[in-house]
Amino acid sequence: MTGRRANPRLIKMHRSYSVEEAALKLGVHKNSIRGWIKAGLPILDNSRPIIILGGELKAWLDKKRKAAKRPCPPGTFYCFKCRTPKAPALGMVEYKPMNKTTGNLIALCTDCGTMMHRRARQEAIEAIMPNLAIQITEAKPSIIERTPPPLNCNKMKDT
Repeated sequence: MTGRRANPRLIKMHRSYSVEEAALKLGVHKNSIRGWIKAGLPILDNSRPIIILGGELKAWLDKKRKAAKRPCPPGTFYCFKCRTPKAPALGMVEYKPMNKTTGNLIALCTDCGTMMHRRARQEAIEAIMPNLAIQITEAKPSIIERTPPPLNCNKMKDT
């Protein structure tokens, strides 16, 4: 099986699943489902085969996913190496516009020095990163604004 997260949207609410069916539907190993049962996933009763109600499985997976989220407060980025929200090193942030309204905020982690990224609207930068020095770089020029290629680019070599 794959090493990815289980998607709760694949589960039908009004259907019941056996351990094997739930594992096949979510793309996880059946021992993962059994581990979830030991961790508190509600089952229908203690008889065999173990039956899991779709609505309860979906709600349990949603609750598990929401508990794992770590929202970033203003002035912080999420560092994937440290796995926590961190303030940018030296209070310096760079903003690279992607289009007219949005762009990427880029900074270094204070602890490990890893590049951290955060998507933001240009008008919301001050609310997201208060009291920080933000350097706004220009977007790359569009194709129309570039200089034309030289006229001799297709010139054949003399043989």
